Amino acid sequence: MAIGPLALFLIWYGVFAAGLVTPKLLPSPVRTLQAIWENMGTGLGQDFLYTLQRTLHAFALAAILGVPLGIVVGASEKFYRSIEFLIDFFRSTPATAMFPLFMIIFGLGDFSKISVAAFAAFLVILFNVAYGVMHARPTRMLAARVMGASRLRVFKDVMFYESLPQTFIGLRTGVSMALVVIVVAEMFIGSDNGLGKRIIDSQITFDLPQLYGTILVSGILGYGLNLLFLAAEKLLVHWAGR
Repeated sequence: MAIGPLALFLIWYGVFAAGLVTPKLLPSPVRTLQAIWENMGTGLGQDFLYTLQRTLHAFALAAILGVPLGIVVGASEKFYRSIEFLIDFFRSTPATAMFPLFMIIFGLGDFSKISVAAFAAFLVILFNVAYGVMHARPTRMLAARVMGASRLRVFKDVMFYESLPQTFIGLRTGVSMALVVIVVAEMFIGSDNGLGKRIIDSQITFDLPQLYGTILVSGILGYGLNLLFLAAEKLLVHWAGR
């Protein structure tokens, strides 16, 4: 697990030491790590928490709406096909293109950032949950019906569990999408804090160690959230594929 970060550090240090990129554009990894440590006491830690909080709020909103609606939509293939264009259209539309619309509706506050991130994550979750429900293994559902299970029982005890692996894929993708949109929103939708605000401020002041350090912290946050959902999936869907 440590091989990847160590390899990245060594390659980065090698490029810096060999002078392949001017230090004006690429600070040393050691100086970047020092900048992370120094800035933890001057707001970086708080910005990390602000971004994490907004991401979790957006993801929670997306999951609360996306999971049950995905189950309802996926339970009827005819219904899914009737709204498939809308789902795919908005899912394919860059969330950043929706910023002006959400700013007009919700203003420049936190809710504007959270809502646009929730919208992007919601579509990803909805699509994956619906896909998982529609593609539940028919042999198991047929076996349940043969044994006399009602439609509700088949849905609750077979289709729901069959769709969980795909649902977790949607949740993992959704939380990553929410983080990306939140960071970009913090950059461009008036924000007083957050990792995105710190990144854009570092770029403006040309403080490259802080810029690279904040990008690293953002990556660590995204990777940590992904690992958390992978662990939850392994714990809750340990029977997947059997």
